[in-house]
Amino acid sequence: MSLLSALFGIAIFQGLVLGVIILRSPIFRSDANKYLAYAVMGLSFALLSLAYELTEDYPEDFLPFIIDIFSSGALFPVLVLLFIVNQVDHPIRRSGKRWWWFLPHFSSVALSGLNAIVDFASAPLIVKVLFDAAEVSVFLLILVFIPGILLYGYSFLKYADSSREKRWLTQLWFWVFAIMASWVSSIVFAMFSYINMAWMLRTIALGASFLIHWITYAGIFKFKLSKDQEEIRALISKWKSGSLQPALSTSSPPPRQSEEKQEPSFTEENDYFRRLETLCANERIYLDPSLDRAKVAEMLGISPGYVSQLVNSITGDNFSTYINRYRVEAVKAMIASAEFDNYSLLAIGLESGFSSKTTFHTAFKKMTGMTPNGYRKAHS
Repeated sequence: MSLLSALFGIAIFQGLVLGVIILRSPIFRSDANKYLAYAVMGLSFALLSLAYELTEDYPEDFLPFIIDIFSSGALFPVLVLLFIVNQVDHPIRRSGKRWWWFLPHFSSVALSGLNAIVDFASAPLIVKVLFDAAEVSVFLLILVFIPGILLYGYSFLKYADSSREKRWLTQLWFWVFAIMASWVSSIVFAMFSYINMAWMLRTIALGASFLIHWITYAGIFKFKLSKDQEEIRALISKWKSGSLQPALSTSSPPPRQSEEKQEPSFTEENDYFRRLETLCANERIYLDPSLDRAKVAEMLGISPGYVSQLVNSITGDNFSTYINRYRVEAVKAMIASAEFDNYSLLAIGLESGFSSKTTFHTAFKKMTGMTPNGYRKAHS
């Protein structure tokens, strides 16, 4: 198996699995994402069809017809358009006229179905001529329809709620338009030349493969994560304003037992330590992922070394562990709240102050004995 074939296979599998995940997972489920899932699955079938053409190993049964139902060139851009209008919440998403957008696709599927079940070679000449005319008409309609419907979709990008959403939708539209325009151009070029267009089809297939990979990472994971963090940040701001208070357990672990006599000032009554506790419990300074001893020392008006000595002597933890305890308690409070049920655990962890997935999972398991996912399942 060549590297290109392996890449196609991975992209096809990834697209189908991604589509199922989007449709089934409550985290990603929405009217807009439903159409994105169908679009990705349709693109996977189109890539499968293209792979058959490139290898010239098309099966001799109804499988090609089944693939054509989901991979018609006129279907994918319509699903992308429906995703866009639902994502920007445009009123046209409920219009009955939107079903007319599927006419070229259904016409193509109907003709493919007739061709699969009717032997036009033995049919009367007039029937064969009419069928050929219908095929040519639908074919030309699709070639004009694809760039037209995508250009129409571009007009809806201005209704995006935020610059982040508009940037993601614009990037998606650009890559879809580039791939579909290249496909249409290759077909038109092949009609008027005798050049083998296999290299162009391979390039388009490669672009479609990378589009599936990109949608998986940038479109689904990264955009969803960013959106979750933004919404979680808004909910956390309610905590600070007092309109929503989590049941945070802010008590420190018992002081470390030592045979050495502690300095009298290093107790929980220490003014600096009480101010630090107040900053963590009320101001939630731990939400800042860049928080370090130097920043806390500046807030308290003491040296970084004194901060470490103070925390270590009173709690028995180093500074990093002390701050992470507050972050873990914040995560536990969010998991316990129904407000956060539809947000990913990674987004919750990052908005609680952890700088990465690794530090979040490591600290959470160390302090609770469970993974974040295990904790959510145990408290659902």
